[in-house]
Amino acid sequence: MIRNTLLYVLLAIILFLFLAWLFSDIFIYLAISVVLSAILRPLTHYISRTQFFRVRVPRFFAVLLSFLIFLLLISSFVILFIPLISEQIEVLSGLDYEELYNRGTGPLKNLELFMIENDLTSEPEGFIVNNLKETIILFISDISVSNLLNDIIAFTGQFFIGILAVGFITFFFLYETGSIRNRLIELIPNRYFEVTIAAYNKIERLLSNYLIGLLFQMFSVFSIAALGLSIVGVKYALTIALFAAVANLIPYLGPLLGASFGILVGISTGVDLVSTRDYLFLVIKIVSVFSIVQLVDNILLQPLIFSKSVKAHPLEIFIIIFAGASLAGIIGMIVAIPVYTVLRVSFSELYEGYRSYAVFKVQKTKV
Repeated sequence: MIRNTLLYVLLAIILFLFLAWLFSDIFIYLAISVVLSAILRPLTHYISRTQFFRVRVPRFFAVLLSFLIFLLLISSFVILFIPLISEQIEVLSGLDYEELYNRGTGPLKNLELFMIENDLTSEPEGFIVNNLKETIILFISDISVSNLLNDIIAFTGQFFIGILAVGFITFFFLYETGSIRNRLIELIPNRYFEVTIAAYNKIERLLSNYLIGLLFQMFSVFSIAALGLSIVGVKYALTIALFAAVANLIPYLGPLLGASFGILVGISTGVDLVSTRDYLFLVIKIVSVFSIVQLVDNILLQPLIFSKSVKAHPLEIFIIIFAGASLAGIIGMIVAIPVYTVLRVSFSELYEGYRSYAVFKVQKTKV
C-alpha cells in the first residue's frame, strides 16, 4: 500500500511537470498571477474591510482599486526612466560616428602595426580593422527590416495577450476569496487530507515569507543604492537604484547587471567629465556604492530571506539556483527557490505523514 501511494505521488508529479512543460505559456501566466495575487491580496482585504458611511466596499471594487494602485505604482517607476531615455536619445543623435569609429579602431590599428613590425603576421596593414568592418556590415545586412517588424509585431501581440491573461486570472484569484482553494481541497481523498493540508499551509507560509523578504530586499537595495549614488553625485540615482533593485531578483547575476547599468549611465550622462582620470574616478565611486550594497545584501539580507524564510542551507540554495540556471536560464534562477521550496516541503510532509499520521500507521500495520 505504501509503495503504491509513493508510486501514485511520483506519477502525479511527473504528470504535473509534463503538463507544465507542454502548456508552458499557461503555466507561466498562472505562476505570475499567483505571485501578483499574493502581493495584492493584503491590499484588497484592507480595502474590502474599509467602510464609507457604514457601507463596506464591495469586493469587486476593492480588486479594481488594488489593480489601479498597482498600475499607478508601476507607472511611477516607468516615469523615472523617461528623462534618462530622452537624454540618451539626444546623446546618440549628437554623436560624431566617424570620430567614434576612429577612436574605436585606433587600438586595433596599433595592434596591427605591432604585429607587422615584429613579423607576427604576413597580412597587409588594415587586415583586422577591415575584417571587423566587413563583419559588422554583413551582420547589419542580414537583418531584414520586414522580418524585424514581423518579430516586433508578434512580440507585441503576445505581450498584450499575456498582460490580458495575467490580469484576468489575477482578478479572479483575488475576487474568489478562497473558493478556488476550497474546491481543490474537496478533490483530496480523505486518507491524504491531513497530509495535504499540512503541506499546503506550510508551503503557503514559506512562500509568503519568501515573497515578503524579496520585497524587503528590493526596497533595501533601492534605498542604499539611491542614497549612495546621490551622495557621490551620480545623475539619475533613483533610476539606477530602481534598475538595480529589480535586477537583484536574479541571484548572483543581478548585482553585476545593476553595477554595469550604473556605470554606463554615469559615463553617458557625465557631461563634466574631461580626462580619463575623471572617468576612472566616477567608475570607482559607482563601484564603491554597489560594493556596499552587495556587502549588506550578502551579509544581512540574503541569509535573512533565503535561510530563514524558506528554511534552507545557503549551500543548498547556491546549488539549486545554478541548477535552475542550467535548465531555464535567468527565469530558472528566479523561480528555482520557490519551486524547490514547494517540492521539498511536499516530500518532507509526505514523509512525515507516513511516520506520524494515524492513517498511514494503520496502513503500515495492515501491510
